[in-house]
Amino acid sequence: MDRREFVKRTGAAALAVAGSSAYARAETAGAKRPNILLIFSDQQHWQALGFMDPFFATPNLDGLAEESVVFERSFCSTPQCSPSRSSLLTGFYPSTTDVLGNVGAAGGNSLAIPTIGKELQDANYVTGYFGKWHLGGKAVATAGWDHHDFATNDRKAESGALEFLKTKRDESRPFALFVSINNPHDVYAFKRHKSNRGDVPMPPSWAGETFDGKPPIQKQFMEEDQGKAIHGHPRDEWQKYRDCYRSKTELYDRNVGAILDELKRQGQWDNTIIIVTSDHGDMDTQHKLIFKGPFMYEHMMRVPLMIRVPRAFSTLAPRRIKETDVVNVDIVPTIRDFCSLPSRNAHGLSLAPLFSKPEHYTPRDFVIGQYYSKQKWVNPIRMIRTGDYKLNRHIPWGDELYDLKHDPHELTNLADDPHYADIKRDLETKLDRWLKEHDDPFYALQATSRQGETLD
Repeated sequence: MDRREFVKRTGAAALAVAGSSAYARAETAGAKRPNILLIFSDQQHWQALGFMDPFFATPNLDGLAEESVVFERSFCSTPQCSPSRSSLLTGFYPSTTDVLGNVGAAGGNSLAIPTIGKELQDANYVTGYFGKWHLGGKAVATAGWDHHDFATNDRKAESGALEFLKTKRDESRPFALFVSINNPHDVYAFKRHKSNRGDVPMPPSWAGETFDGKPPIQKQFMEEDQGKAIHGHPRDEWQKYRDCYRSKTELYDRNVGAILDELKRQGQWDNTIIIVTSDHGDMDTQHKLIFKGPFMYEHMMRVPLMIRVPRAFSTLAPRRIKETDVVNVDIVPTIRDFCSLPSRNAHGLSLAPLFSKPEHYTPRDFVIGQYYSKQKWVNPIRMIRTGDYKLNRHIPWGDELYDLKHDPHELTNLADDPHYADIKRDLETKLDRWLKEHDDPFYALQATSRQGETLD
């Protein structure tokens, strides 16, 4: 995407502007600007934390949560690595970043617009990025990092981050350190997993899912695509998957612990705003599904998000926020405000006001999610989710509608239920308005077969 097209697509369509930077600059005028530490995992759903589900063992993340504001309704823009990362680092949905699928797959264009890294670097921050990148190699996107190693290797990501904190940062300048950890993504190797645990609990939707009334691509994913690795296997194989996912999450927690310990050793604990999240979720056997694919269930779309802001930069005590919807496009506007960077257009809403000026924060009414492809297999989906309902619109597979209050496990598709016709109509209207205002080409997209052939 060239600069002219980028400006066109992010101008009028970008309704949410990081407009509270002015107040943030006033608040921090004369004070030392905070460091930023952003750590994000790959494929960690919102409940894959010990304090959310005791099945998981994450002592380091649990400890951080006790000092953080934890957003329990935090969502990714899309349940795919590259497009979600493009949102996390730019503040725009994939339909604007033009990274629709994973780089190298259908719709997987390399990111061709700047990230927040360049803004931080221009603002005299010492910047570092270590770990999985997955956004291509275009210079405009990779610019902004004083120190980086884009290796998809968690040991190298951790060691790069530790070395940055020990020797690469300049003590006279604030730093912004971004660390991308690949786990628990390595659950793809669950066949080789050896478990010493006893009985592993299975989620309610594993037993309850029948795929009746669901888009056929869900069952197709399990019978013909990556789900073949487990489809039709006995319960103990599914339990092995669950246990493997738990163990990979534990490994990620150890990486986080090592980085946080070094931050404390360097005396930067009280000068650093820490943000911890994930690029997207994992089905973790929910709905008899594994990995990620053409589905928008909660365990795909909801991700962890905790933000620890030291007392010098916040009046908000640590807490768990259960009712406020946030999306990963909010991270960039939030960093801008915390670091007193100039306001810019974004699809996200800054969360910074919540920490010192909550009256400046107006929560969103609904969350939008996008999906495009997996490898060559294109299945365009748009999600709109409110506190009580979720509508997933598929091309060409029709709609899913869930009553989240009465059916939290999303087992019953109510899209054709006449009792929910008014609710569905209202969601459709809001979704279509959002698509138009954000120049989202959803209705012009075409689905394909798994081989990439356009469907009739």
